[in-house]
Order: sequence, then C-alpha cells, then structure tokens
Amino acid sequence: MPERIQSEIKQEIGKLVEELNYHSYRYHVLDTPLISDAEYDRLYHTLKALEEQYGYVLPDSPTLRVGAPPLDSFVKIRHQEAMLSLGNAFSREDILDFDGRVKKLLGSEEAVDYTVEPKYDGLAIELSYLNGLLLHASTRGDGYEGEDVTQNIRTIRTVPLKIEGLRHMPEMLDVRGEVYMYLDDFEALNREREVRGEPLFANPRNAAAGAVRQLDSTITASRKLFLVCYGVGASRGLEVSSQTGLMEWLREARFSTPVSFGHVRGIDSVIAAINEIGELRKSFPFETDGAVVKLNDFGLQQKLGVKTREPRWAIAYKFAAHQGTTKIADIRGSVGRTGVITPFAVFEPVRIGGVTVSRSTLHNWDEIERKDIRVGDTVVVERAGDVIPHVVAVVSDSRTGDERPFPPPHICPACGSRVIREEGEVAVRCIALDCPAQVQEKIIHFASRGGMDIRGLGEKNVELLYTRRLISHFEDIYMLKKECLLSLPRFAGKSAQNLIEAIEKSKKTTLARFLFAIGILHVGEHAARLLARNFRGIEALYGVTADKVLSIPHLGDKIAASVASFFGDEKNRATLTSMRKLGLKTENPDYSGTAKGVRTFEGLAFVITGTLPAPRKEVEDLIEGKGGNVSSAVSKNTDYLVAGEEPGSKLGKARSLGVKIISYDELKKLILKNAEQPRLFN
Repeated sequence: MPERIQSEIKQEIGKLVEELNYHSYRYHVLDTPLISDAEYDRLYHTLKALEEQYGYVLPDSPTLRVGAPPLDSFVKIRHQEAMLSLGNAFSREDILDFDGRVKKLLGSEEAVDYTVEPKYDGLAIELSYLNGLLLHASTRGDGYEGEDVTQNIRTIRTVPLKIEGLRHMPEMLDVRGEVYMYLDDFEALNREREVRGEPLFANPRNAAAGAVRQLDSTITASRKLFLVCYGVGASRGLEVSSQTGLMEWLREARFSTPVSFGHVRGIDSVIAAINEIGELRKSFPFETDGAVVKLNDFGLQQKLGVKTREPRWAIAYKFAAHQGTTKIADIRGSVGRTGVITPFAVFEPVRIGGVTVSRSTLHNWDEIERKDIRVGDTVVVERAGDVIPHVVAVVSDSRTGDERPFPPPHICPACGSRVIREEGEVAVRCIALDCPAQVQEKIIHFASRGGMDIRGLGEKNVELLYTRRLISHFEDIYMLKKECLLSLPRFAGKSAQNLIEAIEKSKKTTLARFLFAIGILHVGEHAARLLARNFRGIEALYGVTADKVLSIPHLGDKIAASVASFFGDEKNRATLTSMRKLGLKTENPDYSGTAKGVRTFEGLAFVITGTLPAPRKEVEDLIEGKGGNVSSAVSKNTDYLVAGEEPGSKLGKARSLGVKIISYDELKKLILKNAEQPRLFN
C-alpha cells in the first residue's frame, strides 16, 4: 500500500476512534447522546471493518472493549499505594466524634471543609494509566495486592481507555472507583437466572463483583456494569490539591463521577448533606448504603495520615436498612430451567424504601426450616443492601396457632411429576422432560450446537414456536410441518424449508450427543460420552442403577444418582420411546464394544492450555475418542499437559507437579504411533 494511502487510513481510523469515544462518553457518562444508536452502530462497524482490513488498531479503540480470549486464571497486581477501607459511622454522634478527632489532630477548633458524596455499593477498582492510556485495572484485594481484571474492565463503557480533553496530561495516575449495577438491570438479570434455574444474586454488589471476576470477558460484557470514580492513588504530574479539585479534573477527563457531590464547611452542614443524600437515594437508579465524608484539602489529609488500614480523614456514614412488617398470605414454589423448585412468599403488600413489596424468595427449604417460616406468619421484611426483599425474622409473638408449615414438595407444582432431593443438597428438583416450566430452555439446549445441532431453532424461534403452541416438548419438534411455519413471522419458504431439513437431519445422531441434548442433571458432554462408551444404546440405560453408573471411572455420586433417577422415571422413558417412533435414531460409535482400533489413551488424563492450531473441542473429542480423559485443572493425577501458544498458569503448575508437557505436534505423534492418521490432522 502506498505510504500516502496508509497515512490516510490511519487518520480515518483515528478520527473514527475519537468520534466514537466522544459519543460513548456523551451517552454513558453524561446521558446526553448527540446521535442515534443506529448511527453509532454504523460508525462502529465502519471502524471495525477498517481495522480488520488494514490490521491497524489504536489502544483506545472501542472495538477493544469486547472479544478478549478467556483467561486460565487472574494474576496478582500490587498497588503502588494501599487501597484503604473506610471506618463506619452509624449515628449523628459518630459523625460528631469524627469531626472532633479531625479537629484535635489538626490542632484547631475552627470549622473544617469537608466533601460529602453517596457511598456506591459496588466493587472497588483501581485504574492505572501511563501517559494517558489505560495500562491495567485491578481489584482492591487485601488493600495491598489485587487481581488483574483489565480485560473485563475494558468492557465497561464508562471507563476511558484513553484520558482525553485535558490541557495537561499526568505521566502516571491510579484512578479509584466503584463498579456497580443499576437496580433495573440487576433485577432483570436475576429474573433471567431464575428462569434458567441458576442461583440468584443477593444484591447488585454481588452481581457486579461476580461479573468483574469472570475469566471470560464476554460474560462481563453481557452484564450492564458502570464505574464511578471518586479518588486517586499514586500519581505523577497530577496538579490538584483538594477533593473538589479532583472531581473537577475527573469530569474534565471524561470520567464518571458521583451523581451527588457536596462541598460544605462545618459538621452541621455535613450532617445536613448526609440527610439530603438519605432522601435522594430513594430516586437513585443504583444501590447506595451510605454517604462518604472526606476532609477536602489533600495537604491536611496527608497531615492526618492513616490508622492501621483506615484513613483518619474520611468516614462512611451507613444508612439504616429499609424494613417493614407484613403477613405471609401464601408460600409457593417456582420452577427454573434445570428443574430447581425455589420457594417464595406471597405477602400482604407493604411499602419498604419507596417500593411496594408483595413477594420474596425464601431461597430453599433449609432456610424456611432455619427461620421457622410458616404460612400466616407476621414477618419483618428488609430491603436494603439486598435489593431482593428478604424475610429477616418471624414475629413469633404474633402467632395465633393457625399458622401452618410449608414442607418440601413431593411433586412438581408445574407438572405434577415426582421430584428429587439429592443427599447433602438443599435443592429440590423436578426431573420430568416435559415439565412446562422448563420446556423452553430445555428445547433451546436440546437444539443447540453441542446437542442435536438443529440450525434455525435458536432462542427466538423456540420462543415463537412455543408461544404459538406449535411446540411444547421435544416430540413436537419432530412433528412440525413446513406449512405451519409459513404463517409465522420471520419464516418464508426458504427459511421454513431449511428448518424442516435441519430437524430431519438431526434424527440421526450419536448416543453421546443425544444424552447431552436431553439435559439430564449433572450430565455434561464429557459424562455423556463416558455413558455412551459403557452402554450400547439408550434402552440399555432404562432402569439402570446408581451403582452401575458409579462403576464407570470418572463418574461420581451425583451423576450416578441423577442418571438412575432420570431413566427410572416412567414419563421420561415414555417420552424417549415416543421420539424413537418419530424417527429418531442414535448410533453409538463410542461404545467400547465397537471395533474401532486401538484406544491409545485408555485411562490417561489430559489437560489443554493455550491456543492450538485445531479447534480445542475437536482435540478434546479426539483424545476422548482414543480412551483418554480431558479435564480443566492440572493435578497430580494429570498425565499430559498439551500446551499451545500463549499457555496460561496451568503450564507453571504442571511443571511444579512434574506433569509431562507436550506440544500439539507431539500429541499427533502419540496418536499416529498406534493408529491411522485421524481426519483432524489432515
């Protein structure tokens, strides 16, 4: 490419990056967008196409916010200055005592300048910048050393990847803030998890912390996180001398700052500002559990110093929890995707913290028993740091004798099938294949690429077909007709025909794939393949005992009990028989009795790390097809670590344990030693 054209392309990319970052700042930080979402998307895709075509990506490009490969583990980062925690105040007297200590240490009785801001209930984060570019981001950890979560923090739109808009750029700067989640987004996330049968997050802070600590940054990117900045750690070249000056600088540098910020003089004004935040917090879209009071002048802060792990110049005032008293009208069970039945209480409506509450999860039956919660009880309900209302305690003095316990169910409240409760587990589950509360998610899983691989039967089309009452269980998929699809939105002649052909193609599959697709509790792809190796066909599993499954190496108690319960259920067997009559056929090339050559890796344990020339899934399938087992963690029982490019921390652990480390090519040689060359390596 001519140098002139190359220079023009770089300028165009730079202009697009600058424009997109500015519009992102207007949208996510200032909440005053200048362009439509469609126009932003058009500019973004133009930039992405240019970057891919010319291989030129700027370090602050918005395309770097997503798509980083999953990590094996987090590495540690030491803070240049300790990230201290704050002391707490719970009353007016505590705040007055704080002011008295500050004055005593300053040696003056004059009124002191303070700042007051909301205390965001989130996860503390430090952003480290070098010459204006984000170098890394880390959690607080123990205050001295945290975890490197840079690729996850990059996905948060309110985090500047490059500091802009300044007349003078600090050479080095550590900015501190809090990752948090809006209440609406948190509640939507928990509703999704409830539908999928996943554990609910107790509060937005836990949800935000869980998102930041994902090894896969695409999961973090899918959660709607924000970051607010309120302080600095180590710096070189930052010319501010007060908290008010820092807030002005942060806003100028396009960081998101606290939604409310007060600069006041004297402790009476501090108390008034705290009370004002206490009133305002009812309207905040995020959870705040208090107000932070800081000495404004940085020079005076330095003079006061710290005590142990807390600064003497700041304190956090904690608001009282929102509580209310009401009566439990009923207790019911809600069924999630995996069949977990979660008890919840239906209340007589009560106003708590500005919100009308009429129901609350009771988590599980162990919790009900521990708190002795009964239908008809008068209870104290709290809604504070836990945004999901929860029962704090039973008002036992209010009991009349008419209250009644709510024991664990014996049948599913959604379908009437029997339920199981595994030994040592708190969860009660429905195991029916045709349970209507689980069916949509089960069908999505059934049709997924790892399952029956029915192209065109993704989440949206499953929801469409289910709401139109064309499918309500697995069998219905194989009774769909093209003419029924043509009357639906998104389906034309070609797309309808493609789906029918994909369904027909899926009728011929392997036993291992089918066992994974039908969603037996605890049976993932690896366990499904182990079952297929030891049972000739699906009928051989009918009535199988847990002891029989447990005799298979690498299958434990939970899987054994789950498989036995599943195939011991008459309704499940009837569903499987019906699917066979509709033309479903399962071959079993994995069965150990099938003639298929030498099982080179019989009994050997493998772990894979780094990037391989072939897709990891294919390499795993190949190893397991030769009798080996692939696990995710290195241990003393690991025989081989297959190391690709850019291996993670597993490589060091393997070396420390004396595990044999081989390359991709060496794995090929091991396979070819006693077998024909497999298709994977052609």
